[in-house]
Formats: sequence, structure tokens, C-alpha cells
Amino acid sequence: MAQHSRSPHGHHPGRPARPAHGRGHGHLHVHGMVHPTILRTQRGIRAIQWSFVGLVLTAALQAGVVLRSGSVALLADTIHNAADAATAIPLWIAFLLARLRPTRRFPYGYGRVEDLAGVAIVLIILVSAVVAAAEAVDRLIHPRPVAHLGAVAAASVVGFLGNEAVALFRIRVGREIGSAALVADGYHARVDGWTSLAVLVGAVGVWLGYPLADPLAGLGITLVILGVVWHAGRAVFTRLLDGVDPEVLEALGHAAGHVPGVVAVADVRARWIGHRLEAELNVAVAPTLAVAEGHRIAKEVHHALLHHVPYLSRATIHVDPLGEAGEVHHRIVAHAHDGLPVHSH
Repeated sequence: MAQHSRSPHGHHPGRPARPAHGRGHGHLHVHGMVHPTILRTQRGIRAIQWSFVGLVLTAALQAGVVLRSGSVALLADTIHNAADAATAIPLWIAFLLARLRPTRRFPYGYGRVEDLAGVAIVLIILVSAVVAAAEAVDRLIHPRPVAHLGAVAAASVVGFLGNEAVALFRIRVGREIGSAALVADGYHARVDGWTSLAVLVGAVGVWLGYPLADPLAGLGITLVILGVVWHAGRAVFTRLLDGVDPEVLEALGHAAGHVPGVVAVADVRARWIGHRLEAELNVAVAPTLAVAEGHRIAKEVHHALLHHVPYLSRATIHVDPLGEAGEVHHRIVAHAHDGLPVHSH
């Protein structure tokens, strides 16, 4: 027996929900409301929109200073911030596609597009590291004078503050809705803020009489960017390979194991589709139970999972008799038929 259900509950997506209670214990259920997955998608879209506006304003303020100072370093940082604002576009498209209903060709929906957007963001961070390193090396070989150091320093601080505000916003919302791509984009904005500070360090160094301070600071920032590439890339590619934190599987097994009627839990599996978590597990019940009773227990297991595991949107529960729990007991032993060689399923 297997139970497939998608019960929308009004749980806060950013933290584990309260434990499930029986119907007679005053626990309020509200069905027919907007699914939490849709609400999380809308929050992600709003985060992208506001961060896009923030980066555009930051780049515009820096551009005004560039026109007055003629700083090549600040011009490069301004162009970089403007390009980073544009990186919100693929993530925005991914969140919009995630709102579409599944089709016969894409029965799981379009959540994977968000993971692809995350890959694009990681690649952009990597490219920014390469560009920063190339510019730093070029300035070591060919030093360039910087004028209006005060204005350049002020503009670099504006760049840092703008990017850091966007980073904090994206990372916080990304973690609350379970979006690895949005978190990666937040770290990208943070790296851009550090790049802006590199302009400040270089300006201070030039003011103190050390013209090589600017390119050396750029090389240091490059190393930091590469660290962010590793951190963000590991998170994004882990999800692309259907990887999840072991704590998620432990939470699923723990919640299912405490449902009355469940004797054992086996083969707990889960994977991310964008910022939605889908799970599958086998539960063992008494072999003498009727089909209807096993179906009821499966529904209670699904109910408990929705309450205890954040970001979970769907779970498939296989109900097995005690002593035969797990997919290993669903295999067909080796046999032969219709003239075929001996085989198993």
C-alpha cells in the first residue's frame, strides 16, 4: 500500500512547525488556503525584485561619482554592480516558472530551473573572481593614477553598503524558503561588496603613498571570492545531485516513527526540487491490519511529516507489513518465463 497526498497547511516556512495533535486536542486545521510552496515562491520573487532595485540604485550612485572623478577602478566596480543586478533575471525567471502547474511532460513541475539558475550564479561568481584577478595583475604590471580619492572612497563605501544590504536580504529569505540559488546569489552580492571595499583599500593605500596597495587588495579579494565559489557551488551542486542534509532524513524518520500504528520506518529518502522538498519512505505496520486502517496510518504519517519538516511539499508513504518493510522486500526473486534467461526485478 502507498499513500500519496498533498495537504496544504498554514505553516511558517522558515522554521519547524508545531507537533501534530489529534483532532480532539484543539489543533486547528485550515484547508483550501494557498499552498505554502506558492507563498515561499512569492517571497522569493519579492526578494529578487527588491534586491534588483537596490543594486541598480547602488550602481547609479557610483556612476555619478565616476563621471566626476574619472576613476577607472570605480568604473569597473560600477559596471560589475550593474551586471550583478542583471544576474537576478535568471533567478526571477526560475521563480516564475516554479509557479506553473506540472504537465504530462514535466510531472514534477519546473522547480529544477531554480537549481540551474543557481549554477549560473556560481559560474558568474567564478568569472568575477577571474576578472578581479586579471585586473589586479594588470595593475601590478601597469600602475594607474587615481584622482579625487575622497569621492572614490565614498563611492566604494556606498557600493559596499548597497551590496551588503542586498546580501543580507537574499540570504535571509533564501534560508527561510529553502532556496539554495537565492542564498548563493546573496553570497554573490556579499562578494561584490567586498570588491567595492577593495577599491577603498586601494584608494587609502594610494593616498598613503603605496600605489601597489590597490592591486594587492584586489588579489586578496580574489582569494575570498574563490572561497565563496566553493561554498555556494557545493550547496547548489549537492541539490542537483539529489543530495540532502542527513538531518533532514533523521527528522523524517523521527516524525514518522512516532505516529501511532507505525512499528518501524525504513528506506527514508528525500530530494530538493528547487526550494521544495519531496520525500519517500516505507513504514511497517502490523500485518493483520486491514487495507483501510493502513491507509489511515499513511495519512497520519504524511500529516506528521508536514508538521515537523520545514519546506516539505509532498511525501509518498509505502505501508508494508512488519517483517517486510523496505524496498528490498518488493523485489521479485530470480525466475524465468517466456523463453527469457533467468532474471529478477
